[in-house]
Amino acid sequence: MTSEVDDAIAGAQADLIALSHSIHAEPELAFAEHRSVAKVAEVLSRYGFDVTVPYFGLPTALCAEYGSGDFVVGLLAEYDALPEIGHACGHNVIAAAAVGAGIALAPLADRLGITIRVIGTPAEETGGGKVLMLERGAFDDLAMVAMVHPGPEDIAGAHSLAMADIAVTFRGREAHASAAPQLGLNAADAATVAQVGLGLLRQHLEPGQQMHGIVSDGGIAPNIVPAHTEMLYYLRAGTSTALSALTDRVFACFEAGALAAGCTHEIRTVSPNYDELRPDPWLVGAYREQIETMGRSPLPPDREGSRPLGSTDMGNVTQVIPGIHPVIGIDSGGAVTHQPEFAAACVTDSADRAVLDGARALAGTVVAAATDPAQRTRLLGAAAARSDAQERRGTAR
Repeated sequence: MTSEVDDAIAGAQADLIALSHSIHAEPELAFAEHRSVAKVAEVLSRYGFDVTVPYFGLPTALCAEYGSGDFVVGLLAEYDALPEIGHACGHNVIAAAAVGAGIALAPLADRLGITIRVIGTPAEETGGGKVLMLERGAFDDLAMVAMVHPGPEDIAGAHSLAMADIAVTFRGREAHASAAPQLGLNAADAATVAQVGLGLLRQHLEPGQQMHGIVSDGGIAPNIVPAHTEMLYYLRAGTSTALSALTDRVFACFEAGALAAGCTHEIRTVSPNYDELRPDPWLVGAYREQIETMGRSPLPPDREGSRPLGSTDMGNVTQVIPGIHPVIGIDSGGAVTHQPEFAAACVTDSADRAVLDGARALAGTVVAAATDPAQRTRLLGAAAARSDAQERRGTAR
């Protein structure tokens, strides 16, 4: 079936590269990816997929389905971009590779006994689109789930960090900063004290714990004591348990800042927490075999843990459903994700090759899983067990 996959992707090559470049040319932010989802839908419709937009109540989510087999495969596409620097995480490559894998598998659907779903998932950079879709049941009957993400090197069993996306607001009282500063309560001071506390906390962080943030609102004029400030922070850790411990300590620093400045404070969640990736070992191995046949050299397994790729809402999905989120390498000239230079690299010949290789590797991994009797039984059994557990929970309510 390898030759049939290759032939299908070769036949769709122009459409896949055009899709990647078109999404890249018009970057859209979380939950506003209207042009991007329309572009994905249009290509899949032309190749015979039954396309649904919106999907599970999200206007920029999509499901494109082909086939009717009991082995239901989810190929996840992302297409949101970053503020100002656009597709510096290469989501245009992700989307086009998922579409390509779906197109390659479609002619094989009946023989493999599979149902293919290319699922467009909005708001990965912030907003947790996959978390919302997971909670609403969009992935409930999937036997496996897969996607591929571009990066500076190939990583088959990619790791990620659990993450909390939070905002803290400090509120004080305005006053004239020269004539009557004693009447003010300085919310900017509260933010400063909190940041000092966070800086001192850094030396006591556990391995893998991280925190980074910005002051998104620091006041309105130098001669007005700031009555309102806001900070946006990402907290990360190797596991959700370690993230919870870090969160408690960071929140204490926010509270200390408010107390020191005589202000009040409020902490809100910007996005749902992202869990760490838990890639399925067998699927990782199958994907590794696929890309090695293409002449790619992924990191050895014993080095994969040293390359966490930040955080992704795909982590939440892989905690529940067997899946993979490998990194496919592009020549980025030394740039890394979230740099403008990486955004530019995501429409080069190397990125175009990553679209095609990624599509082939994802499709090949699905073929391997669907045709291996033991793995097919395992993955279908896990899906049935999830369904039974969901029914029991529903009955208990």
